[in-house]
Amino acid sequence: EILFIDARNLGHLINRRTREFSDEDVLKSAQTYHNWRNQFPSSGGVSEGQGGYEDIKGFCNSASIERVKELDYVLTPGRYVGLPDDEDDFDFNERFTKLQAELQEQMQEEERLNARILENLKKIELK
Repeated sequence: EILFIDARNLGHLINRRTREFSDEDVLKSAQTYHNWRNQFPSSGGVSEGQGGYEDIKGFCNSASIERVKELDYVLTPGRYVGLPDDEDDFDFNERFTKLQAELQEQMQEEERLNARILENLKKIELK
């Protein structure tokens, strides 16, 4: 088993490359690791499944070597932990209709701008 923790939603960015974690963020990650580690009897922990660890969608996931192999050994945590439920919480039909209307407006604007460009090219006789 491999524990994947996706901490990109923890802490705050100091600059484009550096993320700083609070003590609470570090504690959350460490506690998750210890709970995960303690669920395996071979590690001296409690009986399997009794360590207090559970996968949290969008944050952590315990994946088997077989699962990692299925994903061609890509070790990006996001592949394993998935997205939090709240990120998927929207009405698809409503969102699709809105995006479709926005696309239609943009296509009309494109048509209008193309016509204007052609007019301007004719004025300067570059057509």
